[in-house]
Amino acid sequence: MTSTLNTPLHLIESKAGLEQFIADLRHESQLAVDTESNSLYAYQEQVCLIQFSFPGKDILVDPLKIEDLSSLGEVFQRPDLKKVFHGSEYDLMCLKRDFGFEFVNIADTRVSCRTLGWKKTGLGSLLENVFEVKVNKKYQRANWGARPLSEDMRYYARLDTHYLIPLEAHLEAELRKAGRMEEAAELCELLTHVKAHENGFDENGFWGIRHARDLNPRQMAILRELYLMRDTEARRANRPHFKVMHDKALLSIAQASPTNNSDLENITDVPASILRRYKSHILDAVKRGAQAKPPVKPTRKPRDEVYQHRYDNLHRWRKQQGRKRSVESDIILPREIMEDIAHAAPKKMEELQPLMAPLNWRYRTYGKAILKALWQ
Repeated sequence: MTSTLNTPLHLIESKAGLEQFIADLRHESQLAVDTESNSLYAYQEQVCLIQFSFPGKDILVDPLKIEDLSSLGEVFQRPDLKKVFHGSEYDLMCLKRDFGFEFVNIADTRVSCRTLGWKKTGLGSLLENVFEVKVNKKYQRANWGARPLSEDMRYYARLDTHYLIPLEAHLEAELRKAGRMEEAAELCELLTHVKAHENGFDENGFWGIRHARDLNPRQMAILRELYLMRDTEARRANRPHFKVMHDKALLSIAQASPTNNSDLENITDVPASILRRYKSHILDAVKRGAQAKPPVKPTRKPRDEVYQHRYDNLHRWRKQQGRKRSVESDIILPREIMEDIAHAAPKKMEELQPLMAPLNWRYRTYGKAILKALWQ
């Protein structure tokens, strides 16, 4: 893959270069943004590249080379600068987690597509349909934490933002034509409030492994020890958990509870590569689990039947509206807002209004119907 774009590409690896880039933005009104992380290659993922585009320039900022990115915080909070993303939620969560950034005035081209009722909303499909540009997906799962970045990787990364501003202009025209501009804009405003993405280890996460709750108490204790052992090895090797051992292997070992090498080697779901690396660690974990007190099953909160009835009413109403307007139901009302409404149980419009902020268009359009559905 070689570059066919005429726009200059700048790789910024220094604080001075970052400050010059920020200075260049002083008179800009729009900035396309994307990120690349290394979740497939590290114990704890981190943002490894931040891509930007504005008319005439594509920029790659390397957060692995620049120690202090705090000055970007002012860029993301500039109310006069529209930040254009595609599928922004995860990018925003990761940027908040790694750097503490907060955001105002964002536009999300995927939100625009979904508000229009388009079925194909992936960036690759949009670039092909709108600009007749084909994106090679070869680097979609690349190790963005590796350095140096190859020329092909840099080219791939810049494509994620290069077309976003003209794409946003195209979609804005479509939204205005359809009378859905405000509807899309308030969903983008809601996205600025997403919380930072968690990047920690849950010691009780083994309860969430598929079919784990089918194990007996002794096997469950063994699964817990295997789960903790896997985390120790993943942390030591700086690898994601699934690259140390898949959940299915953990479960199969816990079920078989092997006490020696022969028993362990007979478990079909445990690849030979895992046995070569971790055989002794696995057997030690099984032994600890066999001698440990079984873990106490987490208790679930009693189901609130009244809340569930209200939620189900809203869920049905939302689905009907989505079908009527040919959009996905969460475009009508996001799930977290629906849950808040079901919990709060408002009976009057003035009680509903703060629960729906910043979805003012939806409040005006659907408020009365929401209250009616809630109390059916």
